[in-house]
Amino acid sequence: MHAHLNHVPAVVLRLDRNPFHHGTLGAVRSLGRKGVEVHAVVEAGGGPMVRSRYLRAVHPGPAGGLDPEAPEALLECLTRVSELIGRPAVLIAMDDLSAIAVSRVAPLLRERFRIPHQPDNLPARVADKAELSRLCARWDVPHPETVVPASGAEAADAAWRLGLPVVAKWSRPWLLPTGADGLRSTTLVQTTAEARRLYERSAEAGSRLLLQRFLPAGPDTDWFFHGAFTHGGRPLLAGSGRKELSWPVRTGLTAVGRWLPDPAVEEAALRLAERLGYQGILDLDFRRDERGVFRLVDFNPRPGAQFRLFTDATGMDVVQAMYLDLTGQQVPQPSGGAGRVFVAENYALLAAVRGRSLPRRRPATAPAPPRTGAAAERGQVEPAWFASDDVRPFLSMLAAFLGRGAAKGARVLRGVPAQGRRTARAVVRAPRQRGREQPGAASAGAVSRPAPPEASAEPDELVTR
Repeated sequence: MHAHLNHVPAVVLRLDRNPFHHGTLGAVRSLGRKGVEVHAVVEAGGGPMVRSRYLRAVHPGPAGGLDPEAPEALLECLTRVSELIGRPAVLIAMDDLSAIAVSRVAPLLRERFRIPHQPDNLPARVADKAELSRLCARWDVPHPETVVPASGAEAADAAWRLGLPVVAKWSRPWLLPTGADGLRSTTLVQTTAEARRLYERSAEAGSRLLLQRFLPAGPDTDWFFHGAFTHGGRPLLAGSGRKELSWPVRTGLTAVGRWLPDPAVEEAALRLAERLGYQGILDLDFRRDERGVFRLVDFNPRPGAQFRLFTDATGMDVVQAMYLDLTGQQVPQPSGGAGRVFVAENYALLAAVRGRSLPRRRPATAPAPPRTGAAAERGQVEPAWFASDDVRPFLSMLAAFLGRGAAKGARVLRGVPAQGRRTARAVVRAPRQRGREQPGAASAGAVSRPAPPEASAEPDELVTR
């Protein structure tokens, strides 16, 4: 990307209320370092991200929040931002709610913003977990066995037939009411009675209940795919990776991830994007089952928070690739990058301490594919928050994270032995120490059924809402 071609500003849009969303900061830095004028439209004040030196201006989100089914408030907000900027800009949605709302008002914004063309309400369709299940069945993409019950009795029966525990999901989690007691986007259901009770709250949740076969977590089970696509679902930059640590432990977002090419993950993701004719950035989550089959469990029509993991040897990532494509510039062929490691420092610390260990090596009996070169063994580590050329967001995050999470953090850390504290201090060194590990198909014996996640655990557990 050349400086004289960066005359088009960029607007990063995030409407969720998690101030510790490091993916937004990653987008600001990625474009800002290339000389792009970056603006942000955010909720909840924006959090530590607003302290970045690469951010030109911060704009508030729609007044009174946003109803995704009636996005007129977003149209008014973005029109106001466009008038302040004074010329067309590239618009990048950073969360599902934003991506869905933007797709619904995109025809009215074409003169003001450059937006990927996503027809037929595509972001809402792929983010809808019931629709995703149908698409996977139609195009032979492995997916957990899923039932959409039509009554409480059917929910109880489906839970029994799938085998308890089962995973319960609301089809359109962005419609869940804020602060609703016991309503979470995903719940591990332990009894048929619990499945029945959840179904009976469908009207309150705003969408249908799905029940899925539970796929146990274990070493080498959680993988993801990120990609930027142009017309016809043609990839500009794409890659698969493995989740080394997550927060909450075993169930949450990527705290430590590694770029590891896997043909099965990549083939399934690329086939799905091509069949959809997907244009834009996507983030897919896969889980390997007991037989070694990768099953797609989630489709996010926007950049994943750890998208900077997939940065090639020239510094290109999916956000930059999308910017170049939308501004009519040629996107260079990807060059290297496999083996890189991404660390979200705040969540990695909590995951290491709560888990009381670093991710374990896969058992020696588990088969591994051929090595893909030295880059797959020794990758560059990229922190989510710390950057020597942009330190203020890291300091702001540290202060806010410790301040808001003091009480909860005390509960997390209380009683952890010295071994756990040493593990936490070692977490940022772990990826290099574990760089000899290679991806491979986990044997059935290598996957253990974890204890159910705590009901209160959420990716932004330390965020005061």
